[in-house]
Amino acid sequence: MAYNKVVISGINTADLTVLKEEEKMELLREIKATNSKTARDKLIKGNLRLVLSVIQKFTGRGEDIDDLFQIGVIGLIKAINNFDLSKEVRFSTYCVPMISGELRRHLRDYSHVKVSRSMRDLAYKAIQSKERLTMSLQREPDIQEIADDIGEKRSDVVIALESISDPVSLYEPVYSDSEDNLYILDQIGDRNDVDSWLDELFIRDAIKELGEREKNILYLRFLKGKTQVEVAGEIGISQAQVSRLEKNAINHIKGSV
Repeated sequence: MAYNKVVISGINTADLTVLKEEEKMELLREIKATNSKTARDKLIKGNLRLVLSVIQKFTGRGEDIDDLFQIGVIGLIKAINNFDLSKEVRFSTYCVPMISGELRRHLRDYSHVKVSRSMRDLAYKAIQSKERLTMSLQREPDIQEIADDIGEKRSDVVIALESISDPVSLYEPVYSDSEDNLYILDQIGDRNDVDSWLDELFIRDAIKELGEREKNILYLRFLKGKTQVEVAGEIGISQAQVSRLEKNAINHIKGSV
């Protein structure tokens, strides 16, 4: 792990223990039954490596690692408080989106990337819905479920979330130990339904109809994670032109879905 033998928030990460899944469930049952502070502290300490694993994909933005760690622990505590023992789901699987959501909420208030207010508001609305549905369903909701929950088009939700997210590999590990390995792919809802498949085909066809410059702008913005200013400098046009072309391209795609 990247943080072995590193002190974060006064904690030597080399000394952190990792609980087995059955140990986590036993502690959760004790917490729910007796509200034991000892059991809660043990469960928190036994999942700090999970917090460290999740915050790795949020580093490199100029944020203090201690701050990210503390925010991640808040997400962990919320996951402990809201976990439903009656659902057949691993605690680690439930924890990851809760910790990530808490980190995204923190970072959105200090983001230096300029995204339109309406797009940002829709993205935060979708994130809140995702967290709400995660708690009620005890699993990660898919995009269609989020869109239905907030009364928005699926394509609008996808674009809004893309606008505030950094691209990552689906096979990037978010947590790993001898018994519990989680990847980004594990956190994605099942999208093998007919409607989702057709939407993806429509989006692909719509993108094919765009000019090369518009395709390049979308690629740099949403796959490479560049700001409009960075894109403007790279392709040699003004930021205002990038903004206009990006908006036209997105509107074209939205109108095709």
